[in-house]
Amino acid sequence: HQPMYILLAILSCADILFTSTTVPKALVNIQPKSRSISYGSAQLYFFLTFGDMDIFLLVTMAYDRYITICHPLHYMMIMNRQHCILLVTVCWTLTSLVAMTHTFLIFRLSFYSKKVVPDFFCDLGPLMKVSCADTQVNQLVLFFLGGAVILMPFMLILVSYIHIFLAILRVPSAKGRYKAFSTCGSHLVVAALFFGTVIRAYLCPSSSSFNSVQEDTAAAVMYTVVTPLLNPIIYCMKT
Repeated sequence: HQPMYILLAILSCADILFTSTTVPKALVNIQPKSRSISYGSAQLYFFLTFGDMDIFLLVTMAYDRYITICHPLHYMMIMNRQHCILLVTVCWTLTSLVAMTHTFLIFRLSFYSKKVVPDFFCDLGPLMKVSCADTQVNQLVLFFLGGAVILMPFMLILVSYIHIFLAILRVPSAKGRYKAFSTCGSHLVVAALFFGTVIRAYLCPSSSSFNSVQEDTAAAVMYTVVTPLLNPIIYCMKT
């Protein structure tokens, strides 16, 4: 159990830092006289860092569950402490590179001082919509790099669970199948909640109509507030 608990501890820290970059400022913005945010704010960088960290950690946890179910006799050899630390280090490195790339590209844009950002925090899409500069490069990088960061981990998790379900179906007893499935049920629920809302927010096109803006905001609230709130509840109930 030690590798999964290490990953859960890091996921908890990432969730705390993830929500801390958006929720406090959103609560302040409820006051009608204080709804501004400085252009030089580090909110965008840290939001991308900890948000992408959640994605890469969920993939790592899916790999851990895959080894647990499909290769149980090799688990302690594959998921030892050194390998676990290496995987976490790779996650932090990748998420930092992705966040720095998007942040540096945003810094090259110009903005009107009185423009209203159609969101409750500084995200890539809303910032590009209110920019008065050419955002074609930013949009291309967001499409390719953002798509890779979201879709590739999603596909890896999907492939992992296909192998897991096939392995579970080969278990002869119903009690054994339930026990095997219960080891990955919590992670499956958390991954479905997170990726479902992230894919809706970033990969599904939306118009500029009022209803579309409301739907985008609702999706953003789901993956920035609701999912991090539910993660400890889901895992603690299982534990």
